[in-house]
Amino acid sequence: MKKKIVISIDWFLPGTKSGGPVRSYANLIDHFKDEFEFYIITRNTDYCELIPYQNIESNTWITKELNVYVYYFSQSELSKKNLKKVYNSISFDIILINGLYSWYFSILPLLILKSSSFKKIVSARGMLNSQAFSVKKKKKKIFIGIASLLGFYKNVVFHATNILESQSIKKEIGKTTKVLIASNLPRVMQTQVKNYIREKESKKVKFITVARIAKEKGALYTLQALVLINKLDVVIELDFYGALYDTEYWKECERLILKLPKNIIVNYKGNINGNQLFSTLQQYHFLILPSEGENYGHAILESLSAGLPVIISNNTPWTNLESKKIGWDVDIRKIENLRIAIEKSIDMNADVYQQYALNAVSFANTIIYDKKVKQSNRLLLNL
Repeated sequence: MKKKIVISIDWFLPGTKSGGPVRSYANLIDHFKDEFEFYIITRNTDYCELIPYQNIESNTWITKELNVYVYYFSQSELSKKNLKKVYNSISFDIILINGLYSWYFSILPLLILKSSSFKKIVSARGMLNSQAFSVKKKKKKIFIGIASLLGFYKNVVFHATNILESQSIKKEIGKTTKVLIASNLPRVMQTQVKNYIREKESKKVKFITVARIAKEKGALYTLQALVLINKLDVVIELDFYGALYDTEYWKECERLILKLPKNIIVNYKGNINGNQLFSTLQQYHFLILPSEGENYGHAILESLSAGLPVIISNNTPWTNLESKKIGWDVDIRKIENLRIAIEKSIDMNADVYQQYALNAVSFANTIIYDKKVKQSNRLLLNL
């Protein structure tokens, strides 16, 4: 008999606007749906949306596919009482809880199921990393302090995606906290991308950013670097894809866009469907994502797999990129560092670019087809 795994998460497919966690769990399910049964409890709207998904029934279990079932809560039905009913409607072995701060999908599940004997796993999703405290630090610290004092995470196993996150969890929650490390799984690839031609025209370069529009994702850093570039003999295009989360922040970005010379063209393209991401990426030369921190960075790996070298911050698991000749990871505390990386990408000739693109695909494939990563996640689910 297959183990039954409950996943508690604010937003799930078909929603994509909340970014990494949805992709992480979707990938996990795709890899293991033949070995386990998955029951996802989530909202019936996407991130920052009020309109429910079309053609999806709410407030009942629906079969998404074989071994995958989803309960889409409407806002009017979200309550402690109704969550209890849903948990009682199935017999499960493990619950995976996404994040720490969501009342309905992180906090209440632990309160409701506190006396239950089955395994409870909290995926920190980078929320306890030092960079995560750059926003609402005081509130987060108070919550974690009270939760730890009350033994909120007693008998809870934390999921970290790398050793640094494991250290951050133990620093914030307690040295004796049980932590299991399992890297996020990449998207299941139907076909393996091998060597292919990636062209780059002389004096023309196209950048893409795939992330929600928010301070921590670094759109403003990119634009500040572009302002410093004085190459008037090239055409530079930059397209932003992602949910418009912080409108005030985007207004700051727009003010900088107006200061750019005519040969630097910047567009906001809106959100992108996950199924269209790979083909969209292949229309560009480089991903640029100077974020303040990434616990994993699915967009980074998927860009590499599509043959795009990347320009990112050094606050992600993807490091030493220039030595691998697949991109640059820079210290974004100095915009000059970002400008230099961008100019290197602009100046790259077709032959060098082709080699970087091939290196990117090769590197991505070593990650995508790494059996050790899948096994570490299997051990997590078999806890």
